[in-house]
Amino acid sequence: MKTFLRRLGILAELALAVGMAAELWGRTAFRRVVQSDVQMLLAGSSAGEARLVTEAMLDSLPEPVQRYLRYTGVIGKPFVRTVQLRESGQMLLTSGRPWIPLKAQQWYAVQPPGFVWYCTLHIGPIPIVRARDMYRTGAGHMLIKAASLVTVADAKGKEIDQGEMVRYLSEMMWFPSAFLEDNVSFEAVDARSARVTLTDRGRTATGTLFFDPDGSLTEFVAQRYAGSDLETWSVPITAYGEFEGLKLPVRCKAVWKLADGDQEYIDVNIVELRYED
Repeated sequence: MKTFLRRLGILAELALAVGMAAELWGRTAFRRVVQSDVQMLLAGSSAGEARLVTEAMLDSLPEPVQRYLRYTGVIGKPFVRTVQLRESGQMLLTSGRPWIPLKAQQWYAVQPPGFVWYCTLHIGPIPIVRARDMYRTGAGHMLIKAASLVTVADAKGKEIDQGEMVRYLSEMMWFPSAFLEDNVSFEAVDARSARVTLTDRGRTATGTLFFDPDGSLTEFVAQRYAGSDLETWSVPITAYGEFEGLKLPVRCKAVWKLADGDQEYIDVNIVELRYED
């Protein structure tokens, strides 16, 4: 019996070692995919002419958008070319189940618009899910793997393209000079909101921005594909802070507003953000 138990223990240790080695290999392979995507994103970013945001650039915008851009402090600051940030927070994978802690890195390019998001979900110290979300050259791609090895989602197509483009538009709040680029337009709604449209490679994404009287952005709402159906998608902003000398959202959520009720599925904090002009 002792011999059997000893052998069983050795087999268990070997199985654990093999599992850890497989996860390490999968993690390394996944990171290489992300690194390649980031390199292509940043390499394709146009440097453009160095410019500063001026007060005159706000003149043609709806009044609440002008108020918002002044609130951020962007006037007098350079137009941003690329952005890097880090997030911490939590995600709800299935309704009724516990929220799972996450850590994420994200890279953005402004011209042409694009992003790469790399996220790891943990239970304790153990990574259980790795995800890479991306929008580049007009196309979206969502890749999710369990334990770095088993593909849970590898999604492409027009619905993903639209969804990732809408996501990018919502996250321009972290680099507000992008709202003044030539591929962005606005439509006045009322004193507290305005519609914004991003154009890229012949496609458009549109959402509505909502503001407080002081000018702070409080919510972004748009129609976004959930599977094959367009649904109302909301990004409420719950806290502001300062990065790069600007007042920017530092905490936000994402919520599907469905017929049977709201489904909040992510809550993130920005812990680091930096620009390259």
